[in-house]
Amino acid sequence: MPGHTPPDSSLPAIEQLRAVVAMLRAPGGCPWDREQTHLSLRGGLLEEAYEVVAAIDASDDTNLSEELGDLLLQVVFHAQIAQEEGRFTFEEVALGISEKLVRRHPHVFGAEDAADSAAVLVRWEEIKRQEKGAQVEPSVLDGISEGMPSLQYAAKVQKKAARIGFDWQEARPVLDKIREELEEVEAALQEGGAPLEEELGDLLFSVVNLTRKLQVDAEVALSGATRKFSRRFRSVERLMRERGVSTEGVPLEALDALWDEVKSAESSKKAGV
Repeated sequence: MPGHTPPDSSLPAIEQLRAVVAMLRAPGGCPWDREQTHLSLRGGLLEEAYEVVAAIDASDDTNLSEELGDLLLQVVFHAQIAQEEGRFTFEEVALGISEKLVRRHPHVFGAEDAADSAAVLVRWEEIKRQEKGAQVEPSVLDGISEGMPSLQYAAKVQKKAARIGFDWQEARPVLDKIREELEEVEAALQEGGAPLEEELGDLLFSVVNLTRKLQVDAEVALSGATRKFSRRFRSVERLMRERGVSTEGVPLEALDALWDEVKSAESSKKAGV
């Protein structure tokens, strides 16, 4: 069977991408792409978003450009599926967000003024509530997606609650709260049973609160810590291979010693020793 002809290179870049995705989904296209649904693509969408964040953290413009393309592909892919099902089109997606941006920036596209970014956020939420219409029991937490990653979800809820003053003014009380929640986790460990999951959740929620107060993104912080652990663990494995140490049955004390060696080497390198 003859292959599809690639889209005309004279087309705008976004139209070339849309044409490629349509061809992949069309009869005679790619079997994998044709099988995908909104549900099956959820994991890939999240993964690509995290890859974008990783490229930003690494200050890697080349990789960032590539990862933004991968993320854009996810948007185009979902729009193509929706169009095939007669639900909505890419044009509707693009037009909808353009109209929303104009509507929610009356200080740019209208006669209103905004003194600072805080005023912009307040007005944004007012317009957003107006768009959603009257509700039986309106809440400042309305509009927060429960589908976002848990750390981001927690931070978003806390940030919105803080807008009406439900927040500590300083970080110190949050530290005290973390200690309190840790004590409750220890108590749950001694007692056993279902409350342990709940208490651990409370502890994590409090830690997210501390990162928010200190203006640190919890998702980014945890991702960085995990990458650091992964880097050091790989270095421990490398040392074991170099020294002929088996990975089976190594006592924790020996692994801890290697871990400390790796950390010390990293510190010396940072200090320029």
